[in-house]
Amino acid sequence: MPSTRHLSATTAQGGETQAQSAGSSLPTMTQAKPFGWLLVITGTVGWLAAGTLVLEKLAVLQDPNHVTVCDVNPWISCGEVMKTWQSSLFGFPNMFIGIVAFAVVITVGMALLAGAQFGRWFWVGLQTGVTLGFVFVVWLWSQALYDIHVLCPFCMIVWAAMIPMFVWTTVRNVVHGVIPLPAKATRVVGDSGWIATALLYVAVIATIFFAFIQVFAGTSGF
Repeated sequence: MPSTRHLSATTAQGGETQAQSAGSSLPTMTQAKPFGWLLVITGTVGWLAAGTLVLEKLAVLQDPNHVTVCDVNPWISCGEVMKTWQSSLFGFPNMFIGIVAFAVVITVGMALLAGAQFGRWFWVGLQTGVTLGFVFVVWLWSQALYDIHVLCPFCMIVWAAMIPMFVWTTVRNVVHGVIPLPAKATRVVGDSGWIATALLYVAVIATIFFAFIQVFAGTSGF
């Protein structure tokens, strides 16, 4: 991955750092087009998963006996998760938040692919929104594993989409100076995006395994 060693100066339009020396370059995934594609892809995956959950939720509201497409067994069931208070934390189904939020992310990604440039305030806003979304997803993940004890496959797809979205939005904003860090820390962050993404995926898989180890071992008391 390209080094961020020579990142310097700031632009007049957003206060973002630019690679100005001839041999310097930003990490690939923090450049406009690759980052735009990442937002479009992760946003689309999240939007489709949230959209499927919306359709299933509407079907459940119409028919309380409706069996959702991901009701596999007592431990893998979107329908069971939908019955919990955690699924409507703000008084309405959480998936409606996803429909709106992921649509915004897709729009930002498409704008970047079209060549749009945004000021620092915009990137601060995007970072805030993505971070809040990531924190919310982590909370939902912890509730599913340690309180509800049921996994929702489409929820897990949303988790999977949020991880690279959050990591690379943060990395992008660090190397562009939106999130100011010392030069050495900026280099480390710039070179660690995929490592952080992989570690978070491993952490999620490991926590699922250990939380449901009795199920995997066939000794569950459920």
